[in-house]
Amino acid sequence: MPAITASVFSDNGNKTVTETTLNGTDSFVYTQGVTKYLILRNATAGALSPIIDGNGAVSEFLPCVGSVATASGYAVGSIAAGVVKTINLDSIRSYLKGDIAITGGTGLVAILAAV
Repeated sequence: MPAITASVFSDNGNKTVTETTLNGTDSFVYTQGVTKYLILRNATAGALSPIIDGNGAVSEFLPCVGSVATASGYAVGSIAAGVVKTINLDSIRSYLKGDIAITGGTGLVAILAAV
């Protein structure tokens, strides 16, 4: 289970990022407001549908939304071969409580962007 290491971005020009090739059940650490984006590139020949799941996520009541079931994880949706998706982690923070795992993503290349 490789851990996805955050690449810290600053205002100082370009940045070399750390890429991690996922192998099935992969982890990362989320800190609200710091680890901002998870970038997933599908380097395989077929579509993949990863799920991001924090083992501490439970149903949660959100004002103006109502009850949101988060225990089964956040389904990223299908990522076709060669496609890159970026997930704003602050927007799915309710799913990122406890130990976080990404399943169903074997072969995806991940970049965790922090500021």
